[in-house]
Amino acid sequence: MRLLLSITTALSVCGTAALPFEPTPEGSSLSKAFPGKSYSPYAQRGIPDRPLWGDTHLHTSTSFDAGAFGNRLDARAAYRFAKGQEVEATTGFMARLSRPLDWLVVADHSDNMGLFDMIYAQDPAIMSDPEGNRIATMVANGGNEAVAAALELIDAYSRGEAISPVLAVEAGSKPFRSVWQRQIEAAEEAYEPGLFTSFIGYEWTSLIQGGNMHRVVIYRDGGEKAGMVDPFTTEAPMGSINPRDLWSWMANYEERTRGDVLALAHNGNLSNGIMFPETVQYDGTELDEEYVATRALREPMYEATQIKGDGETHPFLSPNDEFADYETWDKGNLNLSELKTDDMLAGEYAREALKTGLKLEARLGTNPYKFGMVGSTDSHTSLATAQEDNFFGKHSGAEPNPQRPEHIVGQFGDVAILGWEMVASGLAAVWATDNTREAIFDAMERKEVYATTGSRIGVRFFGGWNYTTDDLTSRTPATAGYAKGTPMGGDLSAAPEGAQAPTFMVYALKDPIGGNLDRIQIVKGWLDADGETQEKVYDVVWAGDREPDANGKLPAIGSTVDVERATWTNSIGQAEMGTVWTDPDFDPSQSAFYYARVIEIPTPRWTVYDAFRMGASLPEEAPTETQERAYTSPIWYTPG
Repeated sequence: MRLLLSITTALSVCGTAALPFEPTPEGSSLSKAFPGKSYSPYAQRGIPDRPLWGDTHLHTSTSFDAGAFGNRLDARAAYRFAKGQEVEATTGFMARLSRPLDWLVVADHSDNMGLFDMIYAQDPAIMSDPEGNRIATMVANGGNEAVAAALELIDAYSRGEAISPVLAVEAGSKPFRSVWQRQIEAAEEAYEPGLFTSFIGYEWTSLIQGGNMHRVVIYRDGGEKAGMVDPFTTEAPMGSINPRDLWSWMANYEERTRGDVLALAHNGNLSNGIMFPETVQYDGTELDEEYVATRALREPMYEATQIKGDGETHPFLSPNDEFADYETWDKGNLNLSELKTDDMLAGEYAREALKTGLKLEARLGTNPYKFGMVGSTDSHTSLATAQEDNFFGKHSGAEPNPQRPEHIVGQFGDVAILGWEMVASGLAAVWATDNTREAIFDAMERKEVYATTGSRIGVRFFGGWNYTTDDLTSRTPATAGYAKGTPMGGDLSAAPEGAQAPTFMVYALKDPIGGNLDRIQIVKGWLDADGETQEKVYDVVWAGDREPDANGKLPAIGSTVDVERATWTNSIGQAEMGTVWTDPDFDPSQSAFYYARVIEIPTPRWTVYDAFRMGASLPEEAPTETQERAYTSPIWYTPG
């Protein structure tokens, strides 16, 4: 302490001339004495140091359905909100994130882009048409009439029909191009390299008789390139509902501009079995080498969790997984015009798709479902809110109000989805070296990403052949993680001589303002000797002194949720956990994938906050607790 005090005093009183030591002579510095090394473990690493949090899928008032529901916030407002600024929501509440996002993709629908600008302005072409006038009047009247108009438009669009030709804005038209340029300008204005990344993007909204085949298209590029080619739509002759045609558009864009784009599929759970085909496409076309290779190239990620249901897995597909039935939407397709049957589920969920991909690789030479996993909101409010205590809902008609738990989000006949079924999900975490379009996009393409259901859980996952506990407990485990293996999204290298099974290093930190951690699991899928796919979930590290039962199942951690007060205590669980795990069932002849799933302790669901703050009714069937979770991108093993 005396030495510290004397140095501090000398610096503050006498300046640098009074230092009690002489500077190191030029040419004999320690850095030269130890070439290629740095005392700081964080210097000259060239590896990502923290996850960058974002949303790949946000809609603003420019999306025709968001506008129909009453959203009046444009892309500029969405970016301000994502950066942490306070904005006024459409319904009048002031809204702000608990913490800013690092990046955002505004992904308004390309179909009918700008329609509601025309409706709000009471464009003469619309007002002179009887059906156009009727819809525009309903929208102008607001409230339930506007919601009814929105549902009518969405239902007609879902069935590939049009209420009236004037209620369509075609690609290439002056209104379409004007709005697209406006979206580009908003993204360019918001972009602050190193601080905040605003991606240019849009949603291609393919529907096959109500079956969801949507993709978000994300640009690596700036406005100069993005403005050279109109976004792809689904309306013929300029557009198409076939994903192959979207991929062709992407190839054409890249050839023409020398740019780079990727596509992100979402809500396979509303596709009624056609999102992840195994033998034929929705139109009966057989899968071939071109299909699997092109899909693998164009779609490096999948949106595994969002407002319209969690898409990791389903209890029918994973009956031995006690965490499989999480925020499940399985009533039907997007517009509920066709009810769900069990035989559809295999083509809808991420885990099953990862397994199917192993089969297709064995048959056709490429795995088309070799994707990383992200979460995002698909919010149509312009507000990227995925936190349970700050959830503004799917669209402006479902923003916070005492009646929203019973609000009808979607309905066809007697089948309805009610407000309480909305999911406060999710977020996309990216391990990028810099907060720039290029660095984040490149991390997406190499699949070094993971999904959360809204909580900001920090997760790292590495696979190799010789990780040790010393690597994990070094407090800079990523150094060994990259040096000795591959991060999430990668492929295991060939086994070194003498290696018996791969080892995986996984560790997680709780969200600083969220629940403690319950457990970390590793999910394995593989192709067995008979060519059939299998799966198993391993609890690899957990909180407390629990022990697995006779069936290998770990008891539930319990709950501290206080529903009446809408709170909980972090008196159970752990703030941090990690382990090095070796696959006890490894067979070097069998293709496999592994991903980590991190589970939080129970915390209050968003419906509980609504009841506590607004006196909203809490439907009997609505859950009062949630266990937030993270899904990493997989690591794949292929026999050498």
